[in-house]
Amino acid sequence: MPGDAIDAVIVDVIRTPSGRGKPGGALAAIHPADLLAGVLQELLRRSDLDPALVDDVIGGCVTQSGEQAGNITRTAVLSAGFPDSVPAVTVDRQCGSSQQAAAFAAQGVMAGAYDVVIACGVESMSRVPLGSNLGEDSLGGALLHKRYPEGLVDQGVSAELIAQRWGLDRDDLDAFAARSHTLAVEATSRGVFADELVAVPTADGAVTADETIRATTTTAGLAGLAPSFRTDRLAERFPELDWRITAGNSSPLTDGASAALIMSAATADRLGLRPRARFHTFAVAGSDPLLMLTGILPATRRLLDRSGVRLGDIDAYEVNEAFAPIPLLWQREFDADPSRLNPRGGAIALGHALGSSGTRLLATLVNELESSGGRYGLQTMCEGGGTANATLIEILR
Repeated sequence: MPGDAIDAVIVDVIRTPSGRGKPGGALAAIHPADLLAGVLQELLRRSDLDPALVDDVIGGCVTQSGEQAGNITRTAVLSAGFPDSVPAVTVDRQCGSSQQAAAFAAQGVMAGAYDVVIACGVESMSRVPLGSNLGEDSLGGALLHKRYPEGLVDQGVSAELIAQRWGLDRDDLDAFAARSHTLAVEATSRGVFADELVAVPTADGAVTADETIRATTTTAGLAGLAPSFRTDRLAERFPELDWRITAGNSSPLTDGASAALIMSAATADRLGLRPRARFHTFAVAGSDPLLMLTGILPATRRLLDRSGVRLGDIDAYEVNEAFAPIPLLWQREFDADPSRLNPRGGAIALGHALGSSGTRLLATLVNELESSGGRYGLQTMCEGGGTANATLIEILR
């Protein structure tokens, strides 16, 4: 009936293992379109769904140049053998690109514009280096420089500023980073990633496990790493910083792809498919672009206000670990239960394949809630330029 609410449900969500995003990484030999195509094929195979039923494919990718230029999502759809009648589009909300793709997909279903849609993402940081799409004036012209005369900074420096402002010392950051690896190792040993991982065939054999997890990581070992973002010029500009962000307490360069099959509840019922979760509430927010990674705070507040769900009623939180200060900041600001925060480890261990990370987090969150018996899951992602997404899902049983 017109005016009836339409639930957007997640029928399935999967991801590749995370590969080290540099030459020699486990996934580095694979063209990013082929990497995403394999995930799209497996997503439909698992649900035995005719690809001709897909109304649209919305993908995230950050560095849209080289092999990732020219609407990589459409290239991957064609590479996956979908009918050429299936459209596709690639969006860029920086690290939250595929989380935004999932929001656009679900909102399209809820509006009645789609019956079946795929949200996905890909990033091959080994083949298309971070920042290779940026020119001298890519981050603004005269008007932006007039507003910010000292210039903006990259995300690593923002992480430094956040750590300083919120009193997160080097030991805090390294301990959290070591925790990420410990939890990811434990989760891997229990086999809990099996339902979300898609094996990726390569010339050297199938890649079946996350390459970025380091079982030997300790806080003491991380303490020996040098800061990654300090330069003489930045040290002069920010004399208050003691430079705490290292390669060890940051997410690694990563290759990966992920995808979610989203449709209306009525369509799932008609096709005989069992929905795993439904989208409950969405929020997006802007923040100070100098402290660009703090957008997760207003985005989460807006999400909680809109949803009517209290943080204490949410069973798991996936707060992307772009840098260790970010989830620590979020946990402290909301006084959130640390045991519910990234309980299977986060991007510091599991990798941050930029355009893929949103639907990667969604896959991990759905599986965590299903296995733990939880009902609600919250996902939030800081993003370059000072924006952030937040999404609340509800498990269906």
